[in-house]
Amino acid sequence: MVDPLNPDDKALLAKAKTLVTALPFMKRYAGRTFVIKYGGHAMGDPEAAREFAEDVVLLGAVGINVVVVHGGGPQIGAMLKKLGVESSFVDGLRVTDKQTAEIAEMVLSGAINKELVGWINKAGGRAVGISGKDGGMVTARKVERTRKIEGSAIEEAIDLGFVGEPEHVDTRIIETSVASGLIPVIAPIGADAEGQTYNINADTMAGAVAAALGAARLLLLTDVPGVLDKQGGLLTDLFPDDVDTLIDDGTITGGMIPKLETCVQAVEAGCEAAVVLDGRVPHAMLIEIFTERGAGTIVRSR
Repeated sequence: MVDPLNPDDKALLAKAKTLVTALPFMKRYAGRTFVIKYGGHAMGDPEAAREFAEDVVLLGAVGINVVVVHGGGPQIGAMLKKLGVESSFVDGLRVTDKQTAEIAEMVLSGAINKELVGWINKAGGRAVGISGKDGGMVTARKVERTRKIEGSAIEEAIDLGFVGEPEHVDTRIIETSVASGLIPVIAPIGADAEGQTYNINADTMAGAVAAALGAARLLLLTDVPGVLDKQGGLLTDLFPDDVDTLIDDGTITGGMIPKLETCVQAVEAGCEAAVVLDGRVPHAMLIEIFTERGAGTIVRSR
């Protein structure tokens, strides 16, 4: 008979209870699709990359269809510097000329994409690396931005070069891969109807893919715990109108604004819920998915 006071047995019992607690969530999400945007701090850390890959494989093992979209801004910046290519910025946004666009595609669709595929395969999964150009998956359009002229209410157009956004997502290549037991790993590159290539923000790409797939969850892994209130506390549950209010009152600022806007757009376009969580926390995705409380800030429609 098992001695209930044995420390080793207590540790095993705790693990068993964890599995029992996770079971309802496994049943809830079996057969559903999760789109995960992977980037930020974790991409430069081999140990974090290994843990991420293991978590992705575990999600697949319990019946969740996983689709990964990755970024790579810092890696692109490092390669531009290595090649001696000068970058220009407008209002903090990189202007992507033809040479920069070619280097970005090389880094995103090449080095980063295949490295991530390798990590997932090494963890026991079967990943396939693609970009939005493959199979005409993502039809892109040029991003149009404006800014106010200083001291005036007049706005002027900003030309960011070959920076695009998804206009249409054809999910067939993703669905075919998933049906074959593969984990699609998508680089945020797309082309317009004339074949012109555009670099796409990874959050925006992931949101568009999640909406097109009608995903159960969009997970945006970032370098912060989620949305924090003005006292520094984590806001765990938000609705789209809450996001608007928090932007207006200055609670959500800076780079968090486009992330939350992506969440709202994905939810309003067909994704059930979107979550911003800290990719630096070990197994943050598992905590978010398999526990009642979660690990980040979830946005869902009313």
